[in-house]
Amino acid sequence: MIPNRPDFGFATTADEVLDGIDLAGKTVLITGGTSGLGAESARAMAAKGAHVIITARDTEKAGRALSALKDATGAEVQAETLELGCFASIRAFADRILARDSQIDILINNAGIMACDEARTEDGLEMQFGANHIGHFLMTNLIVPSLVSGGRVVSLSSSGHQISPVVFDDIQFETRAYNRWAAYGQAKTANALFAVGLNTRLAGRGIEAFAVHPGAIMTELARHMPDDDVAMFQERIDAGTLPMKTVGQGAATQVYAATAPEIAGMGGSFLADCGICPVDAKTEVQTVVRPYAVDPDLAERLWSVSEKIVGQQFQH
Repeated sequence: MIPNRPDFGFATTADEVLDGIDLAGKTVLITGGTSGLGAESARAMAAKGAHVIITARDTEKAGRALSALKDATGAEVQAETLELGCFASIRAFADRILARDSQIDILINNAGIMACDEARTEDGLEMQFGANHIGHFLMTNLIVPSLVSGGRVVSLSSSGHQISPVVFDDIQFETRAYNRWAAYGQAKTANALFAVGLNTRLAGRGIEAFAVHPGAIMTELARHMPDDDVAMFQERIDAGTLPMKTVGQGAATQVYAATAPEIAGMGGSFLADCGICPVDAKTEVQTVVRPYAVDPDLAERLWSVSEKIVGQQFQH
């Protein structure tokens, strides 16, 4: 790791990252903010004065999350309905955000699914690529007019990107056999490449984009995993080869990417443990990023493919 703050690392929490940082007057939008890392990021940032908007698919769940956040911080947190696997829901959400004429300082693309059975989004896309990447790609580009100079966009990737690059010849698993982990790895690589492509387009406006690996945390993200995969992960945890983080530690890197002044000018980077990851093609550790996940040419190729999928070109 390239150290940014000497005291920050694996065990750093979101609250520690925000120590001394004032977010009063800032608006933060977090997708998937009702539980896990999204809810913890929302709590930590609202406690520092940010106006936080969370998104959720389930309005009842969103209501419970809002009550918990208000109780924890005293802040007024808002919720918006958003289904990232549905273009119509995404476009309606973006219309509501733009109609507010509000300014968004920080966007954290936190929502996601992991290792689910083969399924398709409402628009016919492979579910993990569609919800994890394409949904965020479309939503982010639609609300770009609301992003302010000096702002940041943070996309949650994963060390799971090491499983697979984006397989451009068969992104949707139409000719190859579906594999839940290959699909997850491809989607997480896409999240990282999106940060590279978005940063290229928005840096001129003073907006930077980052991708992060939060670490291994037990959250609802694992809800789709079959019992044999859960058992495999538990074996690694018991053996000490898969160090686990608390939710507070897991949220730290995305909060760091969203707020740390010392990484200004490093947009497009991939972070883990509150630091910039080195690019490494072979090392099997969580704190490196594969070259194919930060390659500018592949980022441009993915951008073109993504625009074709959503049927819209974005001029930023």
